[in-house]
Amino acid sequence: MKDSLRHFVAEFVGTFALVFVGGASIIAAQATRMESGLIAVALAHGVILAVFVSALMRISGHFNPAVTIGFLAARRIEAMMAGVYIAAQIIGAILAAYALKMLLPETLAMAARLGGQSVALETSAGQAIALEAIATFFLTFVIFGTAVDPKAPKIAGLAIGLTVTAGILAIGPFTGGSLNPARSFGPAVASGIFEGLAVYWIGPIVGAVAAALLYEMLFIRSPREREPVDHGAVRP
Repeated sequence: MKDSLRHFVAEFVGTFALVFVGGASIIAAQATRMESGLIAVALAHGVILAVFVSALMRISGHFNPAVTIGFLAARRIEAMMAGVYIAAQIIGAILAAYALKMLLPETLAMAARLGGQSVALETSAGQAIALEAIATFFLTFVIFGTAVDPKAPKIAGLAIGLTVTAGILAIGPFTGGSLNPARSFGPAVASGIFEGLAVYWIGPIVGAVAAALLYEMLFIRSPREREPVDHGAVRP
């Protein structure tokens, strides 16, 4: 019970921080009409994620339902614990969005959908799903390559934060650059605007599962190498 609580709190705090700081940066960028708004938003998300992954990765460090589902598909987490992670992520995201709604000027906050994402008019739903899937594939691949692989360089926080920054810079103008269902779901609940939300669940989950399975099967469980003793079957 204590272990589950530790994981829940870690995932809650990390996701709350990501959605709060990321959402505030989006609201500020739109309110001030800054020319470098996309760069500021991408850096805000990347920096806060790098910091909290570094701070909490010894306990958890997903802060993203798609990543957790990828870990589940690769048998890196038990189903019950995955449920704990996802519940914490969703609750953290929703409460962070409500905090933004209460603490920032309502007109500015709602104009930016409380930091939620939207698909550009020129981008179809299929294109948006594919873009989100590819960007989240990169993110999950980097997570496995820097935080999961026993031979990985110990730079997970920095690498993961930079990948999110790059992803938002690349696809932000077209989909908002979510890469994370909780990041989109929390603001949607608080704002009451659910338009296009399926894009931010389907795309990231497909990308995360694909990356997790590919890295796990090809690089960690390679038949050419003996399985490390700490990477056997997942046990309860």
